Amino acid sequence: MHRFGFTGRLAVWSAYHRSNVVLAWIAALAVTLVLAALFGGDFRTDYEFTSPQESQRARDVLRALHGGDQLNEIILVQSPSRRATDPDFQKRVTEIVQDLRAHPESIDAKKTVSYIDLPGGGGLMSADGHAALISTQLTGDLNGSAARLAALHEVLAKYDAHDDYRVRSGGVASVNDALSNAARHDLAAEANVLPIALLVLIIVFGAVVTALVPLGVAFIAIGVTFGLVTVLSNVWELSIFATNVISGIGLAVGIDYVLFIVARYREQRRLGQSQEEALGYAGDTASRAVLFSGATVVIALLGMLIVPSTIFRSFAIGATAVVVVAVLAALTLLPAVLGMLGPHLNALALPWSRGADLPGGNRGFWASIARFVMWRAPKMALYSSLFLLLLTAPWLTLRLGASGAGAIPARFETRQVFDVLNREFSGGLLAPTSIVVTAPNIGVPDVAQSIGKLQIALETDKSIRLIAPMETSPRADIAVLTVALPGDGTSDQALSALDRLRGQIIPAAFKDSSAQVSVGGFTAMNADFFAIIRAYTPTVFAFVLGLSFLLLLLIFRSVVVPLKSIVMNLLSVGAAYGVITAIFQHGWDGGLLGFQRTPRIEAWVPLFMFTILFGLSMDYHIFLLSRIRERFDDTGDNEDSVAFGLRSTANIITGAAVIMVVVFGGFALGDLAMMQQMGVGLAVAVFLDATIVRTVLVPATMKLLGDLNWYMPWWLEWLPDLRVERQPDRMNPARRVLRDE
Repeated sequence: MHRFGFTGRLAVWSAYHRSNVVLAWIAALAVTLVLAALFGGDFRTDYEFTSPQESQRARDVLRALHGGDQLNEIILVQSPSRRATDPDFQKRVTEIVQDLRAHPESIDAKKTVSYIDLPGGGGLMSADGHAALISTQLTGDLNGSAARLAALHEVLAKYDAHDDYRVRSGGVASVNDALSNAARHDLAAEANVLPIALLVLIIVFGAVVTALVPLGVAFIAIGVTFGLVTVLSNVWELSIFATNVISGIGLAVGIDYVLFIVARYREQRRLGQSQEEALGYAGDTASRAVLFSGATVVIALLGMLIVPSTIFRSFAIGATAVVVVAVLAALTLLPAVLGMLGPHLNALALPWSRGADLPGGNRGFWASIARFVMWRAPKMALYSSLFLLLLTAPWLTLRLGASGAGAIPARFETRQVFDVLNREFSGGLLAPTSIVVTAPNIGVPDVAQSIGKLQIALETDKSIRLIAPMETSPRADIAVLTVALPGDGTSDQALSALDRLRGQIIPAAFKDSSAQVSVGGFTAMNADFFAIIRAYTPTVFAFVLGLSFLLLLLIFRSVVVPLKSIVMNLLSVGAAYGVITAIFQHGWDGGLLGFQRTPRIEAWVPLFMFTILFGLSMDYHIFLLSRIRERFDDTGDNEDSVAFGLRSTANIITGAAVIMVVVFGGFALGDLAMMQQMGVGLAVAVFLDATIVRTVLVPATMKLLGDLNWYMPWWLEWLPDLRVERQPDRMNPARRVLRDE
C-alpha cells in the first residue's frame, strides 16, 4: 500500500476497516441527530446585519425601548352587507379588540386600536365603507414569533366567516411566517426529484445497486450536516433557509463526488485490477480530484462570509458544512461501502452496461466531438463565446430587490390581506417604517423644533403617511414616529419614498439639530441589504477568483489553465444571470413555464449563485482537465490528450450535470420566487457549463493554445506540486491498454 498516495492509502485503509468505518459514520449520524433533538434548532426566520447599518441601529434602539421587535399586525375586517359605520359592524370590531387585549402575553394591548378609537377613523376605513382595520402589535422579537402569531390567529378564527364577516390578518410576523412555511414546502418538494436522480444514475452506471450507492452516501452526508448545523444554530444566528441550501447542495455534490469515484473504481476493476489496486488507483485519481474540487467549492462558499449579513453567513456555513462532510464521506465511507459490496456492486446490471467503464482512448462519440471541435477551433471558440455573451446581455438590466408580501403565493392569508390593503388602503401598513430620533433630551428646543418640522412635512406628504402618534421613551431620550410607505415594502414606490425620506425630508428637518435620526423597518432593512451587497460584491469576487486561481495553479502547474477556467466559469455564470433576468424580471417566457414575474431579482440570488456555481463548475473542469493532464504527462500530445480526456469523462460529467440540473430544478418548481430564481439560475449555469463550456470551449481553446496550456514560468517552479492525477509507482493498466491501441 506504500506505493499509493495519501488519498489512495486512505481509500484502501477504509476498505480494509470497512465495518468500523461504516459503523463510525452511522454513529456520527445518530449522535448528531440525537444532539440536534436534545438541543433543538434555533434557526432564525429573520436576518440581521453584522455591521453598523442605519436600519440595524434603529432596530436595536427600538428593541431596547419595547423589549422586542415592532411586530405590527393589521387585522382586516370586511363585510359585503354592512358598512363600518353600522352599529353591528362597530360592535363586532369592539369585540375583536377586547378579545385581543385579553392576551397580553402575545399581543400588546396598548398598541391595539381600531378605526373607532381614532378621530375620523384615522384612515382605517375603506372608501366604500365595507372594510375597516384594527392595528395591533405582537410582543417579543420576530425570531420565534410563530407561537404568538398563532395566538392571534386563534382569536381571529372565532370571528372569521361568521355572520357575513371576513376577519384576516397580515403584518411583519405574518409575512415572515408565510415565507418560512413556503420555504419548508419547497424543501419538502426536493424529495420529488429523487426518483429522477436515481433513474439517471441507473442509466449512467447500468446497474441498480451501483446507482443506489451515491444516493445512500449523499443521504448520510446530508443527515450528519443537518444535525451539526442544527446544533450550531444555538451558537450562531443561522437562517431557516440554510436548511434548503444543505439539502440542495448536499444532493448535488454528494451524488457527484461519489459518482466520479465509483466510475473510476469500476474502470480500474474492468481493466483487471484487484479490489485493493482499483481502490488505490481510484483514490489517487478520482478521490484526489474530489478533494481538490471540494476545496475550490469551499473557497468559493467562504466568500459569502465577507458580506456582513446573517443570511449570507447562514448560506456559507450550511453549504460549506455539507460540502466538507460530503468530501469526507466520499473519501472514507464510499471505499468502505465498495469494499463491503465487492463483486455485488454491479448487481442488477442492465443489458447495455457491459464494458461501459472501459476507457475508449480516441474512439467513440465524445472523442469524435472533441476532434470535430478542435478541427474548427477558432470558429467554435468564437461562436460559443458569442452565444454565452448573448445570453448574458439581459443581465445589464438586472435590478436587485427582495421578496415582500407581493411575492408570497396567493394561498397565504397575509398575501390576500396585502392585496386588499394595497388596493383600498396602503400596502405599507403591513410593515410600517420607524423614524427613530435619539438625543440626550428630545425636549430641548433644537430637537423639539426639528421633530415638529418633520411631523409637518409628513402630514403634508402625498405618499408617506404618518399613521400613529409620536412615541417617547420614559427618559425622554428617544422619539419614534411611525409612517407607512406606499405599496409593498420592497416595491419601487416604497424604496423611492424611503430614499426621499432619508435623503431630503429628514435632513431638511434636522439640519440645525444635534439629534441622531435612524430610519428602520422592513423597507429600510431591505434598502440597506441591497447597499451592502453592492458594496461587498467586488470584494467577494476578488476573494473567490484570487484564491481559486492560486489553487488551480498549484493543481495544474499552469498559469494558463486557471485563467481560462475562471473566464469560462464567468461566462456560464453571466449567462445564467441573463436568463433569470429575462425570465423573471422581463417575463420573456410568456408565463409558459409558470414562474412568477417579479420587478426585481432577489438581491442575494446573484451573489449566492456566483459562489455556488463558481465552486461547482470547477468540479467539471478539475475532473476533465485532470484526465487531460494525466494523458498529456504520459504522451506529450496535446490534441490526443484533449480527445482522451473528453471521452474518458463525458458520460460521467453528463450524468453528474443532469443530476445537478434535476436537483436545482426542484427548487424552480417551488412556490417562492426567490427559490425559483435560484433554481433556474443554478440549473441553467450547470447545463451550459456541462455542454457549451465542456464540449466546445474547452477543446477549442486547448487546441488553439496547444502546449501553451501548460505554461508555467520558471520563477514559479518553487510552488508546491498538488497535481490531481498523481499515479502510483506501477503503471496504470489503463495506460498500457491505451498505449497498445
